[in-house]
Amino acid sequence: MKLLKKELRLCLHPTAYLMPLLSALILVPNYPYTVSCFYVTLSIFFICLSARENHDAAYTLSLPVARKDAVKGRVLLSCCVETAQMLLLAVFLFLKSKIGYEQNAAGMDANLALLGEAFLVYGLFHLLFFPRLYRDLNQVGKAFAVASCAVFLYIVLSVVFTYAVPFVRDTLDTPDPEHQTEKLLFTAACAVFYAAATVLSVRVSIKRFEQMDLQL
Repeated sequence: MKLLKKELRLCLHPTAYLMPLLSALILVPNYPYTVSCFYVTLSIFFICLSARENHDAAYTLSLPVARKDAVKGRVLLSCCVETAQMLLLAVFLFLKSKIGYEQNAAGMDANLALLGEAFLVYGLFHLLFFPRLYRDLNQVGKAFAVASCAVFLYIVLSVVFTYAVPFVRDTLDTPDPEHQTEKLLFTAACAVFYAAATVLSVRVSIKRFEQMDLQL
């Protein structure tokens, strides 16, 4: 918790306050709503980039903390930003339901399954971004490029699936409260994937960071 407090005070980039607010894009008709999750990953990129420019790793490791705790603190900060976005997403889902249902021609409708897609995006991002970042802290851009390409590939596929995959088209991509049980199970499964992907990402990142020759 102490390292999280340090991350919040010293590393939290201004975009981490702004990007979650783009969950409001869910109110825009015919928009790929999972793109709002990409903007949050962009804020995580800026957090890591500004940390590199401010020599945060050298400062952190000058404290009486282990390298594994430094990794956990950064990933935990990212999870906090992502959680804030998903809470806002839930709020705008509620507002959208009050405005009135409108079918989305550009991917998943504004429904419960959309939260599951957010979990998938963030889990995929964690798996690819942090292990690559902690192999070389100077290559923040390369790590983000690889992770963002995978995220956008998933976003494109998710749009295609709403037309081509019967289960997605006929069950998940429907207005609430239709097929609520299936959507809840889908979202729960995606949350499990997010948790497992984050844990695996942390373990691999710690192993790589501990092997890194960091010049303090």
